[in-house]
Amino acid sequence: MASAIGAGVLVLLLAAYWSLIWPYLLGAAGISGVGALGWRLWRTDRLLRSGDRKWRAEELVRAGHRTFADVDKMTGTEFEELVAGLCRRDGCFEVQRVGGAGDNGADVLGRLPDGRKMVIQCKRYAPTASIASREVRDLLGAKQHFKADIAIFVATTRFTRPAETFAQENGIIAIHRDHFGVWNNGATLESLTHVNGAGQGDTRHRAQWKKTYQADN
Repeated sequence: MASAIGAGVLVLLLAAYWSLIWPYLLGAAGISGVGALGWRLWRTDRLLRSGDRKWRAEELVRAGHRTFADVDKMTGTEFEELVAGLCRRDGCFEVQRVGGAGDNGADVLGRLPDGRKMVIQCKRYAPTASIASREVRDLLGAKQHFKADIAIFVATTRFTRPAETFAQENGIIAIHRDHFGVWNNGATLESLTHVNGAGQGDTRHRAQWKKTYQADN
């Protein structure tokens, strides 16, 4: 009974003061409508951004699962682009591919996430080949030319013992075939700097490598 009386009083008040309150009611309705529209637009934007992030993440995963069969079919330029892309994936910035005629011994330039300048030499060689020490010496010259803080040699094959020793003695990061496979599948570039040149195995491992790939040295 009381609620019915209250409702009746409210109706009478609305009727009596309608000319005064209707602008406010209309404004409130408009604000509510704008708010609802804004919420829908915000929600749509969030869904689209979420979908874009998911797509980009899936693309990174797919890119990181290239097999060596795919890599071995690449041109030198394509391999350099792949290395540059992996650097960007790992948070490096100002990354650019500079390989080509007159590259002064550098294929990729950029900066590590901590800001250090890096110079990278890329060699997409057949696994039957090997990286000689003279090629690593050329990268040391490029490091000095570009005033880089760190030099990285990325190869799709192994380093000879003299090349491996030269790299370690001169602070050059040597990423051989096995380590490149680990990098390509998700390990960070920074993590590989702590295992510079290691992992090429002992004499027995090298003999097995030569047998597998029919390498000459």
